[in-house]
Amino acid sequence: MPEGASIATRASAEVNIASTFATATGLHQQGNLRAARQLYRAILGMVPGHFGAWCGLGAIYGQQGNLEQAVTLLGQAAQRAAGSADAQVRVGVILATLNRPQLALTYYQAALALEADHVDAHQHLANALLALDRPQEAIAHYQAILSRDPNDSGAHNNIGVAYQAIGELQSAVAHFQRALAIKPDLAETHGRLGNALQTLNRPHEAILEYKHALAIRPGSADLHNNLAGVLQALGRIPEAITHYRHALKLKPDYAEAQFNLGNAFDTLGRSEEAIARYEAALALRPDLNGAHNNLATVLHKLGRSDEAIAHYRRALEAKPDYAEAHRNLGNVLLALDRNEEAIAHYEQSLIIAPAQAEVYNNIGSAHHVLGRFEDAYGAYEQALALAPRKAAILLNLAGLKPFTTASDPRLLALEALAEPGTSLDADDEIAMHFALGKAYADLDLHERAFRHWVTGNALKRRQVIYDEADTLRTFARIRTVFGDALFAEPGGDPSEAPIFVVGMPRSGATLIEQVLASHSKVLGAGTREDFRALASTLAGPKGAKFPEAVATLSPDERRLLGVRYLERIRAAAPTAARIVEKMPLNFLYLGLIHLALPRARIIHVRRDPVDTCCSCFSLLFTGNLAFTYELGELGRYYRAYETLMAHWRAVLPKGVMLELAYEDAIDDLEGQSRAILAHCGLEWEDACLTFHQTDRTVQTASVAQVRRPIYRSSVGRSRRYRPLIGPLLEALERPLVHEPV
Repeated sequence: MPEGASIATRASAEVNIASTFATATGLHQQGNLRAARQLYRAILGMVPGHFGAWCGLGAIYGQQGNLEQAVTLLGQAAQRAAGSADAQVRVGVILATLNRPQLALTYYQAALALEADHVDAHQHLANALLALDRPQEAIAHYQAILSRDPNDSGAHNNIGVAYQAIGELQSAVAHFQRALAIKPDLAETHGRLGNALQTLNRPHEAILEYKHALAIRPGSADLHNNLAGVLQALGRIPEAITHYRHALKLKPDYAEAQFNLGNAFDTLGRSEEAIARYEAALALRPDLNGAHNNLATVLHKLGRSDEAIAHYRRALEAKPDYAEAHRNLGNVLLALDRNEEAIAHYEQSLIIAPAQAEVYNNIGSAHHVLGRFEDAYGAYEQALALAPRKAAILLNLAGLKPFTTASDPRLLALEALAEPGTSLDADDEIAMHFALGKAYADLDLHERAFRHWVTGNALKRRQVIYDEADTLRTFARIRTVFGDALFAEPGGDPSEAPIFVVGMPRSGATLIEQVLASHSKVLGAGTREDFRALASTLAGPKGAKFPEAVATLSPDERRLLGVRYLERIRAAAPTAARIVEKMPLNFLYLGLIHLALPRARIIHVRRDPVDTCCSCFSLLFTGNLAFTYELGELGRYYRAYETLMAHWRAVLPKGVMLELAYEDAIDDLEGQSRAILAHCGLEWEDACLTFHQTDRTVQTASVAQVRRPIYRSSVGRSRRYRPLIGPLLEALERPLVHEPV
């Protein structure tokens, strides 16, 4: 404006500039950037030092993506108002909105250099530091604000957030509570206080804060999700599910709530619903590694191992240092007898998180089934060093080698755990009793051993669900369905590859499998659930399941069942001529096996009934053998097994099943081995007599025994316990009375 202009002229011009600036600002706020930019430039043509126009012009360039020009213009604005702390703060705020927080810091700091007590500068600088994950520095600036105004609820809330970020939760709680005392209707602060209290393991207080927050802001999906998390941790699963559902109703694309709801359903054992929620979470967030991990865990429990492995691998792709996923993947591979792969993932998990007793224990198990007993012992000892009160580890150590002296460190550790007043969880108390039974039996203290087995079995029986009446009815139903007429119609897959070794657990099936697996044309597939799993999928009219559904299978459906089994078993051995599996309880499915695979060979191994049952009673099984934990139930199950085997003997075609006695195999291994190979259509090989030298995985309680030459010490072992096993002997001797079908 010319120097000689009158005061009135100047005043009029200033009014015009102010009016133009207001118009430009309005257009800017409305999103009309082109018109606003023209007006800002017009103002600068009249008043080159107009701070507001420089700021507005810089903001527009930033909004249009020209950040370099924006920074230049805003820098010029700051220079033209170098002496104003307010101006420096304003430039910093604009830069923060343009996502340049680091540069914004310099202007807030410049403002404080001009005016050390500038409250807005402290506040914006503290907020920027917090956003940049520098909470410790932010705290000093919030404290400066509070020193001037102790009743600033916003500063109390924000310093609480900063303390929460550095893990000083007690300080965070104090400031959140102070903020709420000043202004009780801060929903976000109630929520943050709830988060801090939850982390401090004060769940009931956390619930109250979340409920306060929801009373103020009922439409917050995050608050519903967080409240549900605390309820779930307290075991109040139905309430948690209600709040997870509320969160998803408010925010359908809330992947974390879908994931958490999946966890809640999994806790309730509602596996299919859990799977659906995990899959929904992953549809929203394919990289949500926790959902991949937990989905895989549920799939593994359902026997869907290949899918489980795929999801664990996806979890590890998203997060290579995910120790839990490495451990869990190792567990699946261990269950599949892929022990070397399992060990590799366990070791990777330990690199990430070294203090995992469970992982060392599982590495020991993998070495154990591979016959590497020294490596197994070392791994178990490392596990025990991390968890000296974990009796399950001592039970594994007990199975590696006999106890020969009462001063054995393993026995001393077990006896210390058995002292009165020692507190163990239920599983470890059970394991302790089974391990002590093994130790005292090795030391020929048989009555003491048996007392511990009785106690351990009784404790385990309380944990398992076993409906004896329903089980015995199932045996009877199988006999009813599988009559002679069912085998008259041809069908099934013609493969000769499968060999099934069946019998009661602890009857000698592992020995027979090892003999067969020592043959060059045979692969030992171990104990597998494939046929049972396929049988469980059968569906007949009106929802009929196994065994009734079998009666309605057409020849093509029988063949398809055989094909599906072969697909599963072939995955472990694509080129083997014969594949032997020794799931003992497949004796339940022998009729269905023959219908689906009529050229498969079956070997039934029998052992003295009392020896078999006593051996079962002395072991803590990892599988679902709920009938083994009470002597009377065990004896009645054995009688039902005998009755069913007599039925198979009567209805199966001749030549399908070979029966042999374990004791005969011990007395005449070569003669029995030749009969086994002839039954399977295999030529004799001397390697079958040196089965203990065969290098293969053995996933069984008999793993140590099959690594030794043939021995007779297990024959008649039950004689020493006969005075103590009255309920078993009575059940074995009494005629079996079946429940009506």
